[in-house]
Amino acid sequence: MNTSPHVIRAHALAKTHGRGQGRVHAVDEIDLEVPQGQTLAVTGPSGCGKSTLLHLLGGLERPTGGQVWLDGRRIDTLSERALARMRRRSVGFVFQAFHLVEELSATENVELPALLAGRSRRQARRRAGLLLERVGLAARARHLPSQLSGGQRQRVAVARALVNDPLIVLADEPTGNLDTAATLDVLRIFGELRTAGRTFVIVTHDERVAAMADRLISMRDGMFAGDTRPARTGPEG
Repeated sequence: MNTSPHVIRAHALAKTHGRGQGRVHAVDEIDLEVPQGQTLAVTGPSGCGKSTLLHLLGGLERPTGGQVWLDGRRIDTLSERALARMRRRSVGFVFQAFHLVEELSATENVELPALLAGRSRRQARRRAGLLLERVGLAARARHLPSQLSGGQRQRVAVARALVNDPLIVLADEPTGNLDTAATLDVLRIFGELRTAGRTFVIVTHDERVAAMADRLISMRDGMFAGDTRPARTGPEG
């Protein structure tokens, strides 16, 4: 059980690629603490290490140095099997490219992580239906991704990220492929989840996404270049 108020902690977290003179420090000994219920936005130029940091925090990549804790449990030392189990149960991922399974309907895409986590088909289907209704897509539940707009696909991806009721949602440029109307839809959903106490770490270039955050970190060359707490304007601002 986590007795710390921080659901994400990283100490001297590092990720390097290559060797010798060609060695690149994608993430360079970063310290980070994110309390439960906080929305953290991470910004910076392309190639500064934002996405790598997100992948390290969510256990999608292994660090080359330092430690990562999620909900009081150190994850960088877990086996691949234990790490996969932790991701399914504790972390929801939302990506710029959606990463939906094209052969599956919206409902089937949303319920897939629940089935992988061991829920029954009936439980997973019920949970998927509730979430699709929540994101305004109940009428499109049987549609394939190819039959949905970009904004609708991203809303399916958000529902999928929430199907196992994760402690943390990690989002990598979640509005990067969306037009203004679809972006506002996603921001409204994130705003509702934030109000409900969900913890977010969002990598973004979008000022509207950054404006809804409790905390804004800017990165450069694998390191933190700034750390502020902006006055939030929310999705309508």
